[in-house]
Amino acid sequence: MRRFYGSGLPGVNPADLTGPFVVVEGQDGAGRSTHVRLLQDWLEEQGHAVTTVGLRRSALIARELSNAKQGHMLGRKTMSLFYATDLADQLEHQIIPALRAGNIVVADRYIYTLMARDMVRGLDPEWGEGIYGMAPIPDAVFYLRVTPRRLVQRALAKSGVLDYWESGMDLGISPDLFDSFVKYQTMLQRAYRELRKQYPFEIVNGNRLARAVMLDLRQRMRALLESKYPERVVSGPSGANNAPPRAATTGNGVATDGAGG
Repeated sequence: MRRFYGSGLPGVNPADLTGPFVVVEGQDGAGRSTHVRLLQDWLEEQGHAVTTVGLRRSALIARELSNAKQGHMLGRKTMSLFYATDLADQLEHQIIPALRAGNIVVADRYIYTLMARDMVRGLDPEWGEGIYGMAPIPDAVFYLRVTPRRLVQRALAKSGVLDYWESGMDLGISPDLFDSFVKYQTMLQRAYRELRKQYPFEIVNGNRLARAVMLDLRQRMRALLESKYPERVVSGPSGANNAPPRAATTGNGVATDGAGG
């Protein structure tokens, strides 16, 4: 039966949330958004109903959150509460209804990104855990681990610029954007390692070409369905003959992410 990290949302019966729930985690440039799309395409080809969600997609607050970030003036707790509100709205209007309907829910990042960011910014981990007690526990978390140097290469290849927040410039780590990005992403990876002691991430080598990562994620998804949801097992081989359309890639053949969160 589905469980929550804390008390959950009022009026929600965990027994009603029958759909599989998986999370694809990773930092900007890890190929996360591309692989969420490919996983969705593959599952839908097998006849499954799939709902995808992600950070900063709430109809209630996503635009306000984006606008607030543009001024580079958000305080640490204010930003954390903005994202928590974004998640709460998606839980109520997208994630919970989809799980109740039996859909497969695939999240492009989840509470772990938010907690890692908070940890790096010195916020109390127990405070963060209390906020995200409303969140249902996913069946699996696939963490695309990519070295910080590769992340910066991919970020530059994608847009030619580095994002202020994804570079941790609000922390004053370094006046140099490139240097700050690498150091901040290294700090985030340490935070993810700490979180993994408490939350069961599955590490996926994201340094590989997009096709190899794609097939790896398929195999993990198939194994999850076979073990927990055998009535939903996808048909057909999981190898090259059952491949979805090619991933969007950069010039060096790696999968690209969508807009940063």
